[in-house]
Amino acid sequence: MRWLNLFKANLRKEYLELRRYLPNTLAMIVTFYVIFLGMFAGIQLIGDPSTQEANIQFVIVNYIFWYLAMMVVNNIGWEVTNEAMRGTLEQLCMSPMGIWRIMLTRLLSSTLANILIIVALLYISVLTTGQWLNIDIIALFPILILSLISMFGLGFIIAGLSIILKQVQAFLQILQFILAGLTFVPLSTAPFLAYFPFVKGVDMVRDVMINGATLTQLGIGDFIILGVNALFYSIIGLAFFLYCEKVAMKKGLLAHY
Repeated sequence: MRWLNLFKANLRKEYLELRRYLPNTLAMIVTFYVIFLGMFAGIQLIGDPSTQEANIQFVIVNYIFWYLAMMVVNNIGWEVTNEAMRGTLEQLCMSPMGIWRIMLTRLLSSTLANILIIVALLYISVLTTGQWLNIDIIALFPILILSLISMFGLGFIIAGLSIILKQVQAFLQILQFILAGLTFVPLSTAPFLAYFPFVKGVDMVRDVMINGATLTQLGIGDFIILGVNALFYSIIGLAFFLYCEKVAMKKGLLAHY
């Protein structure tokens, strides 16, 4: 029940912030749509006409996943930084639920909100290009869940750094380009990237949405790699965050910015 109440409180907080700062929310959506238009125009102007359709579909899937990765991974780092600036970070650490549970429920809440935005961006992009993708919910759901778990682990690593360093905005901006590279580079070009967070998931999503693969057609080995990847990064991420929290408490970094 305490988990449920915590989740409901953070979900309400996420909704209120998106509604009260609606111009910022709309500006964020418009910005990402403009970025996509730039990619689409590039393919139209300089792309190979014989592979143009496949390239456009590839860009749609990758840019949607890039947006999701940025929102999930960066969000918790911004949350820690904002709480530190407001002077409320120490209060969260003193909560009976613990700061890691609070941050986890905030991650879940923001992810749900961003998934709604992603669905809107996906349909706007599809309507803009006229390239319809295969939206197989049964196949996409387990891939998305396992990919999100590894993203959460990476997000906790960023949050751990934020607790100690406080100012990580420049690093988060650099991280956006790293996430873009992980999202856009196909595994056929760099197979070793399958062991990086969520990259295998992006490749499987492309297989479903572009090539029309079904759940039964996806290899069991792919799901094993994706599952091990999710388990590994979630454990590493949470352990790193808890370690950083202990270091911050020992050095007295929670009470001031």
